[in-house]
Amino acid sequence: MKEFSFSTRIFFGEGALERLRKLEDKHVMIVTDRFMASMGVPDKVASYLTRCQVAVFDGVVPDPPIEVVAAGVQALQACGAEAMIAVGGGSTIDAAKAIRAVAKQTLQIDTDRWECFAIPTTSGTGSEVTEYAVITDRAKGIKYPLDSKALRPPVAILDPQLTVSAPASVTADAGMDVLTHAMEAYVSKGANDFSDALCEKAISLVFRFLPLAYQDGTNLLAREKLHNASCMAGLAFNSAGLGLTHGMAHAVGGKLHIAHGRINAMLLPHIISFNANLTGVRNGEYTLAAKKYQRIAKTLDLPAPSVRLGVSNLLREVEHLNRELKIPSTLKAWGATPEQVKEVEQEIISAALADVTTSSNPRPATAECVEAILHRLSGF
Repeated sequence: MKEFSFSTRIFFGEGALERLRKLEDKHVMIVTDRFMASMGVPDKVASYLTRCQVAVFDGVVPDPPIEVVAAGVQALQACGAEAMIAVGGGSTIDAAKAIRAVAKQTLQIDTDRWECFAIPTTSGTGSEVTEYAVITDRAKGIKYPLDSKALRPPVAILDPQLTVSAPASVTADAGMDVLTHAMEAYVSKGANDFSDALCEKAISLVFRFLPLAYQDGTNLLAREKLHNASCMAGLAFNSAGLGLTHGMAHAVGGKLHIAHGRINAMLLPHIISFNANLTGVRNGEYTLAAKKYQRIAKTLDLPAPSVRLGVSNLLREVEHLNRELKIPSTLKAWGATPEQVKEVEQEIISAALADVTTSSNPRPATAECVEAILHRLSGF
């Protein structure tokens, strides 16, 4: 028996922030980062909270470490918050999820009964509808994926107006994170009819609208479609799981400090090749993953009369999209040195194999497999 469910209410499209006006007589803490604060985004959100007392915690940083979560819990206690709004990218929403969960445990606050909103300002992680969060232990250089239904935000607000300020590079990285979520969920061990439908739609939206949003950040139609795709992909992988791309991305990104979406994009072609395993085909028996990649190629109107041609054309299309978004294809092109990679190689391999997302990859991965992929990714 399988299950597909989500408890988050989703408000989307222009004017979605109006939903906040229903909050009355609450002490509200807005969780954000300093860049968003400097851009006045928390102030814009607070303008809808005229009947509330509002405090802002702007201490979130990319790949939020444990220390930020602890500081957020202290801020929550100090302002007497009874509702929370996360405003920012995936790091901010992940931090807010962790703050809410830790506050429940350490302060005995029944945060499950709170009104909590996730308002993404980038179209990438899908964190606004998932039960996952990633917190970093900087001392160890490891990213820890958290997994609990209690982490799901009760309400998500997708307002494309909040994404127009995202720089082109951030738009590219976030958009490729969406694509990776959908591609991995589509072939994962936990894939099902419901997640597949969301993946197919998300993938088609990304290929159509990500280049447009990258070229013109003020294109509201492209921004809205990417925002919706991000949410759909989040719903899909929340049900189906992810795979080795994310397992390795958490490990490589944590050790070499590469933006999550960017390292996902760099890894994705290698993992598609690994999962399709075209070199291992015997008597025309292709893997289910390879057949599903062919189906994606057909969805994108790419030539795919055979599994082999469908996979090959899908790979080329992903690589073409990466080039269009100016995403490097190797760690060498990104700026890493052979010494840097060699120094953390074994730690990356161990962390990737231990990562919870790797367990749902359609093809089992060994240390030797991960090492081979890492060497190809390195480009040395």
